[in-house]
Amino acid sequence: MILDGNQRGGARDLAVHLMKPENEHVEIHEIRGFMADTVSGALREAEAVSRGTRCHQHLYSLSLSPPETENVSVSVFEAAIERIEERLGLSGHPRVVVFHEKKGRRHAHCVWSRIDADTMTAVRMSHDRRKLGALSRELYLEHGWKMPEGLIDPALRSPLNFDRKEWFQAQRAGKDPRDIKAALQQCWAASDSGKALAHALEARGYYLARGDRGRIVAVDTQGEVYALARWIGLKTKDVRQRIGDPDTLPSVEDTRHKVASLVRDRLSDFIGSVTEDFARAAAQLEGQRLAMVERHRSDRSAFDEAQRQRADDEARQRASRFRKGLLGLWDRLTGKHAKLREEIEREADACALRDAQERQTLVDRQRQERLALQKEIDEERRMHVRELARLHREISRTARMQEQDQAISVGSNERRRRSRHRRLEL
Repeated sequence: MILDGNQRGGARDLAVHLMKPENEHVEIHEIRGFMADTVSGALREAEAVSRGTRCHQHLYSLSLSPPETENVSVSVFEAAIERIEERLGLSGHPRVVVFHEKKGRRHAHCVWSRIDADTMTAVRMSHDRRKLGALSRELYLEHGWKMPEGLIDPALRSPLNFDRKEWFQAQRAGKDPRDIKAALQQCWAASDSGKALAHALEARGYYLARGDRGRIVAVDTQGEVYALARWIGLKTKDVRQRIGDPDTLPSVEDTRHKVASLVRDRLSDFIGSVTEDFARAAAQLEGQRLAMVERHRSDRSAFDEAQRQRADDEARQRASRFRKGLLGLWDRLTGKHAKLREEIEREADACALRDAQERQTLVDRQRQERLALQKEIDEERRMHVRELARLHREISRTARMQEQDQAISVGSNERRRRSRHRRLEL
């Protein structure tokens, strides 16, 4: 289970994030230690308490993400949260727990107030990432889950992680940032010189150019500019060492003109056709997804209502077993009432456990159905990416052919000019 936590303020923004409708299912699991009974009210309450201190980042927000293919019960999440509290020194602090489901994946968010109301001081979160990393490894080992390489050794962490700036830049370009980052890093790893890198990038639809302040950038077929060092995770001096003097590269403007000409003249229609095909397929799959989400929500609502009705009926039946009047008083005097109450409490706990297991079974079944659809969605997207990559390779081949034709034309003109000059001298 991946544990990702950070200190923060902004109670209102966090509440909006926890309840955002972009998730297919949002379930408020627990609100503890607050007077309010809503997520927004609880977090604003924590913010109000923090104003009696000098702490600005008065919340600790944590996400708990199990492996997507594992069916993880609520009790496992609850046990992990209790252990996290103990490791971080947040035991007993007010908290909110919310479950999110999207694309067939289920994860939880837990938000604590860092403020100790008795002392009006904030709990220090020293070495929280190290503690969470250690606990995460323990959870993977205890449950027999396959541990990510990046968790085994931080040096092996996936290179596909990206920050918010990279994400929004990629969104503007209409591409998945994971594809962009992987393409640039694979090109770098597969090349040992500036020329080889340029050819590798062109095969993926990217062209080297000279950016501002001496930076080396890559320009894609849509004219979007990517700082090469930033996207492949190296220092600028390392990139310059392989590629050489940035002044030898064309400017971003010249590169954009070149790319635009290539796309416009050769393959823009083909790319548009592929995109239209993908859009149609994606729209159909999106319709299936929306229908499935609505059906799952309806099934959960009906299931919860049926469980509530059954729980009420069972509670009434258990209550009817207590005798009333003088007989009930006699039962209290003889201790029979207390024994019956203990028996009924055990039955109530067993019923609650049964209800939780039944609901978990429903959630797991729906997740498996959603994951199957997500595989179709991902495969459609991969097919789209592969087709675009093929077209980009064609763009690269066409560009090299045009450059060769230009060079041949220039050479021929130069030879004709020299030949005329010699004839004139004779």
